[in-house]
Amino acid sequence: MLSLLCLSILFIFRDHPRVTAVQREAVDVIAFTSNVVLAPFDAWDHLLDSVRSRNALQDEVLRLQQENRVLKGRAQRLASLLSENARYKALLNSARDIEDELIAAQISSVSPDPARHLVMLDKGSADGVEEGQPVLGVEGLIGQIVLVGEYNSRALLITDSAHALPVQVNRSGLRAIAEGSGDIDRLVIRHLAATTDIRAGDLLVTSGLGGRFPHGYPVARVTNVEIAAGDAFAVVSAAPASALDRGRHVLVVAQSSQFEAAAAP
Repeated sequence: MLSLLCLSILFIFRDHPRVTAVQREAVDVIAFTSNVVLAPFDAWDHLLDSVRSRNALQDEVLRLQQENRVLKGRAQRLASLLSENARYKALLNSARDIEDELIAAQISSVSPDPARHLVMLDKGSADGVEEGQPVLGVEGLIGQIVLVGEYNSRALLITDSAHALPVQVNRSGLRAIAEGSGDIDRLVIRHLAATTDIRAGDLLVTSGLGGRFPHGYPVARVTNVEIAAGDAFAVVSAAPASALDRGRHVLVVAQSSQFEAAAAP
């Protein structure tokens, strides 16, 4: 009964200014109380969202770092392939000026002995490779075949200390023997008279003597002519025309047109 009476009074005086003022204050009090009560829950929700966002950002950073490493690896691989492709194209372009029969081969391994300059090629007797055949790089002669299997062969580089070949100074026609020094970037010519006409910058080419290397293949370029005081002989150093420690593709001279002409009756 009392409740019904209170409700009736409120209904009757619902538009009274005092009741309206009380209602307005009650709305503010309820809103403030609600905010106070819900504040810990909101803070907890924000904290959880922040933690989830941080974890998501960390995962995204790790993913991007991994993708970046993969892309860097692919870019380095692509750069290596492009460089190798450029060297191979240069090798093929140099072959256009050679009339001899050539076999394209790839270096599959190098000698683990630092004192020996030997490389293994992926071509053998089944491909027409024979012992003694010259091996060419992009800029000129790099060695000769010394051992042949059916599908692989071994080449001795011109800088090996056990290698020597007859050369000729392209400028003057002077003949000499270029020996390997054991250094991958140096050949040596010994026992030349101190008055011999040879100087830095001279191009050394194969002389064709001995019947092993056809005439005219670039071999090396003279870098230094050393004459000790009172010595009757000069020691000549030369750098190989081709970089022997770079690139993977070479050309093997299977048959020389010069030798064919010499063998013809």
